[in-house]
Amino acid sequence: MSKKILKNCRIIDPSQKMDEIGNIIINEEGKIEDIGAKAKISNKSNKVEIFDLNNKIAIPGLVDMGVFVGEPGFEYKENFRSLTNAALSGGVTSVVTMPNTKPLIDNVSMVDFIIRRGRDKSKINIFPAACLTRGMGGEEMTELGLLSSKGIIAFIDPYKSIKNTEIMSRIMDYASDMGVLIMQHAEDYDLSKDGCINEGEIATRLGLSSVPSIAEKIIIERDLSLLDEFKCRYHINQISSKKSVDVIKKNKSNGKIFTVGVSINHLSLNDNDIGDFKTFLKFSPPLRSEEDRKSLIKGINEGLIDVIVSSHKPEDEESKRLPFAQAATGSIGVETLLPLALELFHNKSLELSKIIEMITINPAKILKIKKGSLQIGYDADICIFDLEKPWVVKANDLKSKSKNTAIEERKLQGKVLKTFLGGELVFDN
Repeated sequence: MSKKILKNCRIIDPSQKMDEIGNIIINEEGKIEDIGAKAKISNKSNKVEIFDLNNKIAIPGLVDMGVFVGEPGFEYKENFRSLTNAALSGGVTSVVTMPNTKPLIDNVSMVDFIIRRGRDKSKINIFPAACLTRGMGGEEMTELGLLSSKGIIAFIDPYKSIKNTEIMSRIMDYASDMGVLIMQHAEDYDLSKDGCINEGEIATRLGLSSVPSIAEKIIIERDLSLLDEFKCRYHINQISSKKSVDVIKKNKSNGKIFTVGVSINHLSLNDNDIGDFKTFLKFSPPLRSEEDRKSLIKGINEGLIDVIVSSHKPEDEESKRLPFAQAATGSIGVETLLPLALELFHNKSLELSKIIEMITINPAKILKIKKGSLQIGYDADICIFDLEKPWVVKANDLKSKSKNTAIEERKLQGKVLKTFLGGELVFDN
């Protein structure tokens, strides 16, 4: 690999509290050699590649904690190659993959398979999660310690809360001893099992069964009570409501240590956007009211929410083009995570540095991985983007194998131009 110099770029790296015009020097091993306004450019070697970025913004490669990849079992929805292409075009260089594949990632043999397949077929950094319980049945804890030693980064039953409080207490007790990360989908089963939309006026008008926000609040309150007894690494995967923000604020102000994520969809859309049964906007948790959306943004500004995720969930058109109650939940989003987040900067909801912090260094810290930063010695995983470039989301232009985007035809401002992975230019727009 040749040495590279990215010159004349606005470097924003929250991990170093850096926001300045300067240069990034990448050595022959794909590591950050020097960075910032004082990083000197040397032309002594003919093997140096120079990229003049004309004051475009350079940030650490994004770390997305919520991505579904279809391998094994659902390759027709997404596979490692298509996920790689989508992620890199969105500046995402590291992802946590969800374990709800077929078969599920809940045993050692499947862990070996997913790590080997990810290494062979993917260019991005794959950090696999495994199921919290066997078969995602909520009854028997998986072998957290053994699976963690084999390369599992976190444990979650996607789109399912652990219903049984005794089982959850055992999980948190064991996790506190093992130091593993527990991620919870906070949604009470009995209150949400038949629902498909937020409780309120829109649900009534459309005649759809609903999911009340208290379903989320109940699980969060229960788990945070357990956290008093079992001080494990606990992460609420996604919150969606004002009620949840209030509970989190109370607990964090009391000194309780845990982390919280939110989907970019819940920061950018509300239940009004569903209109007349737009199934591409069916999510779990569901889109909430505009008041809830604003409360989530306020929660970020108050430091109550730690990360923003894409909640990337590819679905084939046949599973989405159904009556709303029968349609699959979720949308693709890894490719549009950064541009959609930048919308929150342009409309003055969030500071640019706060947005970047929540999609780079914060998830890296939670996961305890050496990513999300441009410190000297780190892998040169870098996203270059134009903050002002306008574009329109066209599903057929997106790299994902599935095309179920929730923001088709949305006008965005901010576009990824280049992505470097380990010092190599892997995406160039």
